Amino acid sequence: MATALHADDRGAHLHRPRSAQVSAAPVFATWTERHQVALYLMTIGIGIALGFVRPDTHQIEIAINPAIAALLFVTFLGVPFAELARGFRDVRFLAALLVLNFVVVPVVAFGLSRFVAHHDALLLGVLLVLLTPCIDYVIVFAAAAGGAHERLLAAAPLLMVLQLLLLPLYLLIIAGPTATESVEPGPFVEALVLLILIPLGAAALTQWVARRTRAVAVMSTRAQHAMVPLMMAVLFIVVASQTPKIASDPQPLASLVPIYVAFLAIMAILGVVTARVAQLDAPRGRALVFSGATRNSLVVLPLALALPVDLRLAAAVIVTQTLVELLAMPVYVRLVPRLLPV
Repeated sequence: MATALHADDRGAHLHRPRSAQVSAAPVFATWTERHQVALYLMTIGIGIALGFVRPDTHQIEIAINPAIAALLFVTFLGVPFAELARGFRDVRFLAALLVLNFVVVPVVAFGLSRFVAHHDALLLGVLLVLLTPCIDYVIVFAAAAGGAHERLLAAAPLLMVLQLLLLPLYLLIIAGPTATESVEPGPFVEALVLLILIPLGAAALTQWVARRTRAVAVMSTRAQHAMVPLMMAVLFIVVASQTPKIASDPQPLASLVPIYVAFLAIMAILGVVTARVAQLDAPRGRALVFSGATRNSLVVLPLALALPVDLRLAAAVIVTQTLVELLAMPVYVRLVPRLLPV
């Protein structure tokens, strides 16, 4: 994503004095993008440390929704809305993406969730996170593995809207009415409006104005430079706020680690199979594998936080998946190109 974001920026600076070409923002953005995996892991470590030192995290938890909304606004700001129709013309990739995430993944999630079917909070947390495909840092990791990350970026709004619309239905089918009777529709509607529709509309409007106003265009470019710091902020807030819950009762959460590892392993295989059945080339196939494996933990976390008190452990279940996934992504970056060579 860094290459795509800064290609135009470099061209715009070719005829300026050398001193003007090296501005602080692009240099800093390039550095953070180059070291983002290490920065994310460092941020998680700091968040865990703060969670142990300061167990009263209510004030930190309040910042989760605004931080996620800001992150998604910047993510959507990178979506080429003017060329969105062109991205949807790749019917083969889009069909494979939707089948993998909304047909194959629910079957896998159903099978793995049987191991925690006896515990409503664990069951809901596992299903909330496994049924929702990632739309933010998946782009980064897919790009690092040589995947067609721009296809994922173009499909991000569609994936986001579909998962929130289908999630209540999947929860009812897989978890059953008994486990979901305490789940109110309000948080889903609120998440759709506050975390998706508003950031999506604001990003589309910003792009429209940026094509007509230089000042807004500059602001838009600088906002995209903030992607990595914003992701770090979200990870810090989420991990720091949920660590006390994880630490207070680690045993049931530790039992989830094999489930999440198994999901990553299974989806690597099924992602490759789907890519080959769809006859995708290596870049698109790699992007597909990453989309099937990475989950939207940061966006569904507010849904878990809105659950009744007896189900609040679901939030810690989701954060546990985030930790497992981010630790596994460097392995994926090396493994997927070998599974789908050029």
